[in-house]
Amino acid sequence: MTRDNRKSRGVRWRLWLSLTALGVVCVSTAMAARRLQQYVLAGPQFTFSRERKDALVIQGLQYASRSKVRRIFAADFEHSVFAIPLAERRRRLLAIDWVEDALVSRVWPDRLAVIVRERKPVAFVFFRSGVLLIDAHGVLLDPPPQAQFAFPVLSGVRESETESERQERVRALLRVEEDMGYLAKDVSEVNAADPDDIRIVAQMDHRAVELRMGDGNFARRYQNFVNHYPEIRKRSPEVKVFDLRLDDRITAKD
Repeated sequence: MTRDNRKSRGVRWRLWLSLTALGVVCVSTAMAARRLQQYVLAGPQFTFSRERKDALVIQGLQYASRSKVRRIFAADFEHSVFAIPLAERRRRLLAIDWVEDALVSRVWPDRLAVIVRERKPVAFVFFRSGVLLIDAHGVLLDPPPQAQFAFPVLSGVRESETESERQERVRALLRVEEDMGYLAKDVSEVNAADPDDIRIVAQMDHRAVELRMGDGNFARRYQNFVNHYPEIRKRSPEVKVFDLRLDDRITAKD
């Protein structure tokens, strides 16, 4: 047998030995993982028990229904906490009104922690079916019982619109509020039916006036109207609608 043949044969034996050792390690690892899985799924110390008061810790709820959140995990009690599909439970949490985002995590050895981020309403909307709230993403929300909010009314929104269409109108309202700053406290309603020709209702001397604001310069146009309002009221005491779309003039609308 030549030296090259002996060398090649030695390489093959080392290769087979390495592959055999690797196979043994893989089988051992798989068996260990299997035993660990059986241990955490069957061990009583990992049971998500209804008897433990802090088995399910829920944080971040103010307006969302706590009972709806707990109901999502009702079938998980008396099972191992490691058998609970966290991604699926989070998906169901996101379907609850008022819940914008949620985090579900296991707390060793037998508890769950749920952290909820609620939606933040920015305005009221009025439909034939009733009064609802709307958030910055155009999502409609039922007003919580006994809760009080100081938001303007967003008109020009239709119940049949998609969330993206409603969001466009909410953006118009937020643009008005951002531009007007502290002056927005006088605004009780924003009509965003046409985001390029926004109308607002403001309270002036305990009297509601409708102002056609156009698509920008809201603070400057409104402040100009406020500055001239005493004279405007003397000249047009019965007029309640004004066009401010031209920065250098105020037009009364009969």
